[in-house]
Amino acid sequence: MVYIHRYKTPGGFSNLLMNSDGEALTGLWFENSQDAFKHVLNCEEKELTIFKDTCRWLDVYFSGKQPDFTPEYKIKNLTPFRKEVIDEMLKIPFGAVVSYGYIANTLARKRGKAKMSAQAVGGAVGWNPLCIIIPCHRVVGTNMNLTGYGGGIQNKISLLSLEGNDMNMFPLPKKMEQRPGACKNSAPNV
Repeated sequence: MVYIHRYKTPGGFSNLLMNSDGEALTGLWFENSQDAFKHVLNCEEKELTIFKDTCRWLDVYFSGKQPDFTPEYKIKNLTPFRKEVIDEMLKIPFGAVVSYGYIANTLARKRGKAKMSAQAVGGAVGWNPLCIIIPCHRVVGTNMNLTGYGGGIQNKISLLSLEGNDMNMFPLPKKMEQRPGACKNSAPNV
């Protein structure tokens, strides 16, 4: 059986939804995001201990701090490559970022290869079913470009900002730069 729970986020973020198998967290995503298709939406809402634990984790996180515990989670369809990428994302400290290329180079070195595809890493990062807890928002493109985030680029910007990042260091996608009211930054897109 799969269960669902809604979490109301502070201003500046879309609300979150979470799934559980009754014991562990199996999904965490922003409402109405591109990631919604990966999760079960039409299921029973139920108060579960894992949902309470996850909400407590999120409360700490959205207060601007790195929680000192992690809710129990379970990831289905975890291939060895996806696990390697997730393990690398879990090493990214609160308030820090790394590029897809950095993760690709790290995995290539571990495997004794000359190089690995940053695009393949991007696919594994995008597959992540547990946003924020597995910090895929801390992975950026070449030259610190804010690229592809299934939870929506505005949520990625808000998450990085919440963690204390200087948002002037991150070039915005061209579509965002052209939107009225979109935050501008002065970082060169080199």
